[in-house]
Amino acid sequence: MKKSAVITGASRGIGRACAVELAKAGFDVLINYRSSDSAADATLALCRDYGVKCVKFCADVADESEVRRMLAFAEMELGGVGVLVNNAGVSESGLFTDMTREDYTRVFDTNVWGSAVCAREAAKIMIAAGGGKIINISSMWGIVGSSCEALYSASKAAVIGLTKALAKELAPSNITVNCVAPGVIDTDMNACYDKATMADLREQTPLGRIGTPEDAAKAVAFLAGDGADFITGEVLRVDGGFVI
Repeated sequence: MKKSAVITGASRGIGRACAVELAKAGFDVLINYRSSDSAADATLALCRDYGVKCVKFCADVADESEVRRMLAFAEMELGGVGVLVNNAGVSESGLFTDMTREDYTRVFDTNVWGSAVCAREAAKIMIAAGGGKIINISSMWGIVGSSCEALYSASKAAVIGLTKALAKELAPSNITVNCVAPGVIDTDMNACYDKATMADLREQTPLGRIGTPEDAAKAVAFLAGDGADFITGEVLRVDGGFVI
């Protein structure tokens, strides 16, 4: 398998940590981002410390034409796409009775369609190359659901379903498809919660702490490595025991 990886939403948080962990493991990396060029440059600098080739590409994963260009760029610059990490995602908090069609479209276009179209385009490259690995980032809320996070929970449950279906479909092409389901992680996405809420979530986590982006990234690096060659269709929870 070509040691090259495309990580979506890699300018910060879990995506940045995934890019760094894969660079540390010797992967050349493409860092995808949608808006923050300076944040993407910061991720590039961290990855280049490991002596691998690093490139960045600005693309909205919900835009099919931009995804095609991004994967073609990765193939040209990195010589292939051995690993795809579908990390880009958005959230929408609030009462379900207040949700709108626009809210639904924004969340599902990025979280579900974005993951699907990236996987589709990467799979074409992987099939031609004789194999590869697709790793989707879901959430523990995709497993158990979260109050006032109905759309986000539903979208992340769909990512799990997509993972399992693609694992079956792509296995004959030597492509594994797995999913990481983080728990409460210290990222910008959780900045909407106040201190009391975060303290309560910490208390509900059996390991007694909030997770770090690196916790999730290390699970991704494992699934990307040779040690996970016979694992596919798996949902690996990285949640400190929150969902047991």
